[in-house]
Amino acid sequence: MIHCRPVFRGRPLAKHVHILGICGTFMGGIALLARERGIRITGSDANVYPPMSTQLEAAGIELMEGYEAAHLQPAPDLVVVGNALSRGNPAVEYLLNSTIPYTSGPQWLAEELLQGRWVLAAAGTHGKTTTASLTAWLLEQAGMAPGFLIGGVPANFGVSARGGDSDFFVVEADEYDTAFFDKRSKFVHYRPRTLALNNLEFDHADIFPDLAAIQRQFHHLLRTVPGEGLVIHRAGDAALDEVLAQGCWTPQASFAVDGQADWRALPVTPEGSEFDLQHGEQSVRVRWSLLGRHNLENALAAAAAAHHVGLSLDVIAEGLARFKGVKRRLELLADVDGVRVYDDFAHHPTAIETTLEGMRKAVGEARIIVLLEPRSNTMRGGQHRATLPATVAAADQVFWYQPPGLDWDLADVVAASPVDAALATDIDSLAGDVAALSRPGDHIVIMSNGGFGGIHSRLVTELQRRQESQA
Repeated sequence: MIHCRPVFRGRPLAKHVHILGICGTFMGGIALLARERGIRITGSDANVYPPMSTQLEAAGIELMEGYEAAHLQPAPDLVVVGNALSRGNPAVEYLLNSTIPYTSGPQWLAEELLQGRWVLAAAGTHGKTTTASLTAWLLEQAGMAPGFLIGGVPANFGVSARGGDSDFFVVEADEYDTAFFDKRSKFVHYRPRTLALNNLEFDHADIFPDLAAIQRQFHHLLRTVPGEGLVIHRAGDAALDEVLAQGCWTPQASFAVDGQADWRALPVTPEGSEFDLQHGEQSVRVRWSLLGRHNLENALAAAAAAHHVGLSLDVIAEGLARFKGVKRRLELLADVDGVRVYDDFAHHPTAIETTLEGMRKAVGEARIIVLLEPRSNTMRGGQHRATLPATVAAADQVFWYQPPGLDWDLADVVAASPVDAALATDIDSLAGDVAALSRPGDHIVIMSNGGFGGIHSRLVTELQRRQESQA
């Protein structure tokens, strides 16, 4: 076991930091980390909604709606600019015309908190949030008190970020660009010693023209991992194999479910709630609360990362068993008269498909009703429209919501659906319709990487109203 020592962070240079785009999952985490250091934090955002807004308000952080020049008056000591902002934004234009210092979130994190620390990073198209959450929790259970910044809220911690009391820091390493003035991927700033690469597919079509462009950024990340570090990767992922083939100067460890790899998960139950975790000649039985093959892969990546900093398989298994999941990752919101409502962040065809397949194995013949909002920038551009219908094959009924601003018509997806499907354009009507058709034993999965017009609370309210009327 590697022993931890307290790290002196130094005195913050800025007394007041304003964050533009503060309610994004990453930028909200930056706000919490800065506030923890005693810095006064204010922030602006166009869309303020939970769970991030709740975290920030609980931390005493002042939130401002919209992006106005007045939000930067009087001038803060530093402005941290989120990657959702671009030229033409009133606050950005005022900032550039002023003499106020500014930086990006990833650069602030690297300079203020990551210097001299053992960084464990989780990267890939899918599973970054869960893998980072698992890794942080495994280290926490072992008494290693890591810092972390995660693009979600791990239930075991209740916050998405904290500074930590040791040399170790876990970060969700996103390939999206850094800021309007820095078009490198966020993760090139972090310089991890332990890097987990879950998988790699085409995504973020708004900034990457093709898969090769994303692979180039991932190879930039590989170049920053030291020779005494470790690169953990999913075995048999062709896109990742191509990245590694471009050059890797660091020892590697592979993982696979059922396949040949350095780290293996052998499912004992169909849905994956019980499995054997194997590393070399060692094996340990794990019983935990997560479902699906994709989460077994997340567990393997986190286990390999935790083992790299000294955790034994027995300690890892105990930590996995006590992991409570991540908000918005198939999170159970309510159980109203036997109707279960879940919130899931799925925003890519692969994530939708694997999540629903895992749930199907867990619930057997019970009905699965899906409410799906294609909201990510890639979804809005229609790049995945041809593959979307097949992703919901494990469900019984799907309601596709056509959000304002979607650049294409979902009618073709509905028509090609392998299960009963309908097109919805009104949130209130959708909540009422789903509540009316639901019955005890149903599992309703709400899928969106945004607020989905508040459908979560509206549906639960409708279900409760129906229950009261039938009492």
